[in-house]
Amino acid sequence: MVFPERFSDLPAYAFPRLRALLDHLEPGGPAVHMTIGEPKHAFPAWVADEIAAHAEGFNRYPPNDGTPELQQAIADWIARRYGVKVEAASQVVALNGTREGLYNAAMALCPETRAGGVPVVLTPNPFYQVYAVAAISVGAEPVYVPARAGNGFLPDFTALPADVLNRTAIAYVCSPSNPQGAVADRTYWQALIALAERYDFRIFADECYSEIYRGDAPVGALQVAGEMGADPDRVVIFHSLSKRSNLPGLRSGFVASGPDNMARIKQLRAYSGAPLPLPLQRAAEKVWADEAHVVENRALYAAKFEAADGIFAGVPGYDSPRGGFFLWLPVADGEAAAVKAWTQTGVRVLPGAYLSRDVAGDNPGKGYIRVALVAPKAEVTDALIKLRDCLYGQE
Repeated sequence: MVFPERFSDLPAYAFPRLRALLDHLEPGGPAVHMTIGEPKHAFPAWVADEIAAHAEGFNRYPPNDGTPELQQAIADWIARRYGVKVEAASQVVALNGTREGLYNAAMALCPETRAGGVPVVLTPNPFYQVYAVAAISVGAEPVYVPARAGNGFLPDFTALPADVLNRTAIAYVCSPSNPQGAVADRTYWQALIALAERYDFRIFADECYSEIYRGDAPVGALQVAGEMGADPDRVVIFHSLSKRSNLPGLRSGFVASGPDNMARIKQLRAYSGAPLPLPLQRAAEKVWADEAHVVENRALYAAKFEAADGIFAGVPGYDSPRGGFFLWLPVADGEAAAVKAWTQTGVRVLPGAYLSRDVAGDNPGKGYIRVALVAPKAEVTDALIKLRDCLYGQE
C-alpha cells in the first residue's frame, strides 16, 4: 500500500500506541479507563426531544455553513460570553466537530509560500495531533514549541527567532490547554496578538475547553483582539459542544473570525465540507442558547479537581489545572508509569509522550501521564488514590 510521502513519517496515533503498549498485559484490578477525553456527565435530556421533533430533516441536505438560526445562536453566545459582536451570516460557520475545522481552516488560509520559503505552522508541544497533520497537508513546516512547567505550560512563540517568525503563517494555541489545563491570560494573548500583527500571521485559537474552568472564566482570543483593535482576521476561534455540554456525539462546533477569513473557509467548505445533519443543527441551536446545564457541568468537574488536589497534595511537581478536565501528572517516564499503573491497579492512563513530538532528542511529554477526569466523582476519586499509591508511594 502506497501513502503520500508527506505522511510517511507520521507516528502511530496515541490510542493505537496505547493499545500496543497495554493490551497484551493483564490489568492489576478492575479496569478503569482514564485515557480518552470523552465526557461522561449527562447532557440535557431535552436534546433527544429536539432531534426527534426535527427528524424529518434527515430527509434533506443540511445547509453547509449552518442554519441561519444556528449561526445566530452561536453569534449570540459569543456576544454573551466574550462581549464581542460578530455578524452571524458572514463570520460564523457551523462545524461537524472542531477537529475538521482546525484541519480545513489551515487548508483554506495557509499560503503556499511565506517570505520566499516554505510557510511555518507553529504548534505547542504537547498538542492536539490534528495541528501537525494540518501543517503537513498544506506543505508547511510544523515547528513544535515546548509548553513546559517553566513557561506555565503555554508555548512561548515570542522567543522564536525572526527567520522562523517571518515564515510563520499560522500559530495554533489551545486554551485551556490539552493536556495540561493551562489558561492563557490577557497578557499572554496580548503579546501573541501583537507578535502576529508584527509578523502578519494568523492565530488559530482552539478554545474547546473554554467552559470548563476553575475561578474566573478564561478570556478569549477574539475578545482580546477586539480590545486591542487588531485586524479582525488576525484571530480564528474554534469552539465545541463536546466538552461544554457533554455532547461529543452531536458533533456541533463552530469557527468564527473576520469576514475575509470566513469567506475563504466557506469557499473551500462548499467543495469539501461535511455539514451537520439538520436535526442535529436544530438541537444545537437550543444547546448554544442554554447556560444552566453548563454551570452544573462545571461544578461537577470542580468537585473532582478539588478531590484531586487533596489526593496529590504531597506529590512534587503536581500542578493543579485551571481548566479542561485532565490531570498532567509528573512521573519519571510516562510509558513505564502507564504500564505500572495498568498492571498493578487496572487504571489505564495515557503516556504524555504520545501527545508530543521529539525535537532534537527531547520530548516534553515524556515525563508525564495524562489522566481524564470524565467519570463520576466516586470512580475518579478511587482511581486517583490507586494511582497515587502506585506511582508515588503515598499511603
